[in-house]
Amino acid sequence: MPERIPKKPSKPTAERVADKPLVSRRANAARIKGASAHTSLASEIGLRIVRGDYPAGTILPNEAKWSETFDVSRSVVREAIKMLMAKSLLASRPKIGSWVEPKEHWNLLDRDVLSWYVTSPNREHFLRTVQEFRHIIEPEATALAAERRTEDQMSEISQALHDMGRATSLQQRTQADTRFHVAILRASGNDFLVPLGVLIESALNQLFIHVTREGSGLLHAQKLHEKIEKCIRLQQPNAARNAVRKLLANTDKIIGQGSR
Repeated sequence: MPERIPKKPSKPTAERVADKPLVSRRANAARIKGASAHTSLASEIGLRIVRGDYPAGTILPNEAKWSETFDVSRSVVREAIKMLMAKSLLASRPKIGSWVEPKEHWNLLDRDVLSWYVTSPNREHFLRTVQEFRHIIEPEATALAAERRTEDQMSEISQALHDMGRATSLQQRTQADTRFHVAILRASGNDFLVPLGVLIESALNQLFIHVTREGSGLLHAQKLHEKIEKCIRLQQPNAARNAVRKLLANTDKIIGQGSR
């Protein structure tokens, strides 16, 4: 196991762990090469951090160790570490190295961090966390959309709904479903929700992949979405709010069934 920084991870001591066998290359991991080598390496390290291989406070292997493990130059390692620091997964200090920041510091709305987060072992926890977020945001955002939406925004919402109904694959369905909800966030007219909608797109897409079902369940979900679209189109904020809550409750039920 990697050594960990005692007490406060944000203020590490000068302990070093370079001599420990902290890291090994996955058997199925491709050798990292090319112009985007630093991006690929950042993804590999980031995934390991998010899934818990390196707990908060752990001092990571030094440049030489990463370079040897993945057969890349030290400059590639440095760029990868910079990327992870920009996402607040890592911090660094001279003569100590890089260490894992506490989870509450991570930028969970970063697309890359989200993609690593959703592939972590505790996927059910991720789904429930996204659902909690949706319960907080979407009912009121949808009510605002019913009050403020423009005709162009309404057309975008309606088109996404139409595409959901005509989808012939799970991928098409989930993409249209995501567009539907992000379009509603945009139509809310709240400047803070607009960029948030783009950032959570990855989370919503991953959620819908795991809760979309064929048959009667899919038909029921489509009808719930149609109700939301109708309430926004008729500019009925209270009804829109309640329609979203029914949809979220249905999604909660599906997630619960999947965990049994």
